[in-house]
Amino acid sequence: MKKFIYSIIAKKFLNGCSDYNSLNVRRSIRTKEQSKKTFEALNIPTAKARMFFFPFAAFSFVKEHGFPVCVKPDVSGYSRGSHFPIENYKQLLKACIMVKIWWPKSIIETYLSGRNFRIVTIKGEVMSIIQRYPPSITGNGTDDISTLIDTENKIRTEMNLSPTIYQIPKDHKAITKHLSLSNRDLSTVPAKDEQVFLHHKIALKLGSIVEIIDKSTLTKNNHELLQKILTHLDANILGIDVIAEEPLSVDFDKQKCIFLELNSRPYLRMHDVPRYGEKEDLSPYYEKLDKLEIENQGTY
Repeated sequence: MKKFIYSIIAKKFLNGCSDYNSLNVRRSIRTKEQSKKTFEALNIPTAKARMFFFPFAAFSFVKEHGFPVCVKPDVSGYSRGSHFPIENYKQLLKACIMVKIWWPKSIIETYLSGRNFRIVTIKGEVMSIIQRYPPSITGNGTDDISTLIDTENKIRTEMNLSPTIYQIPKDHKAITKHLSLSNRDLSTVPAKDEQVFLHHKIALKLGSIVEIIDKSTLTKNNHELLQKILTHLDANILGIDVIAEEPLSVDFDKQKCIFLELNSRPYLRMHDVPRYGEKEDLSPYYEKLDKLEIENQGTY
């Protein structure tokens, strides 16, 4: 029965995710709360947060820490069920209700806008770093947003990014609604070189963008901190999500940043098909990982 249930979970929610950690490691960071506790135990910067079941706890958190905030389900991936940035009590109440669709236990945390990094690290080295962006287009002063989306989607097709990096769905309700917040629609003609974000969320199904970041730009101190997390958990691989105001060439403790969460089964396909940056040869890392003997591999 367990194998049957796991096969359904793996197919629906973990398709394409790596599986190089033991069951104990995966269970130790399955939730966002567990990731938070790991960061706090290692004195690593993370957002102020509070777990909650009922909205009054989230409202109490805002009274103490203020807006903007982010509300997420304790268990989820790919930004499913996440609401941000929340900037008023009306948005907060709606988020506190809608988040329960995904998981009964939720987390509210202070929100930081910045560079969104996914750093995949294995024992002794960093495997790959990507920076992720919400879907966007850049104006040329002539074409409307609809045409610019078509042009971007054609480029993605020519680069063979599908099915990992999705086409931008210009008829998606979330995108048309986001454009309306800035009094735009698909017929709006952006100015030359004007970047227009089509959504605030980084979600592959909305056409978000992946850029490869040169690993050599990572400072020694930052590298050591990432390894510290890996060693603490006795993990073989981790996908570590970080929001930082500066590039990774600046030490984490020398800039404003927060560690968001830890992924014991990082989705590595994103690193194979970047929209920007030079594609890396990750085969040596896969060869190392494939040789590992994983305890309870394939067991949820």
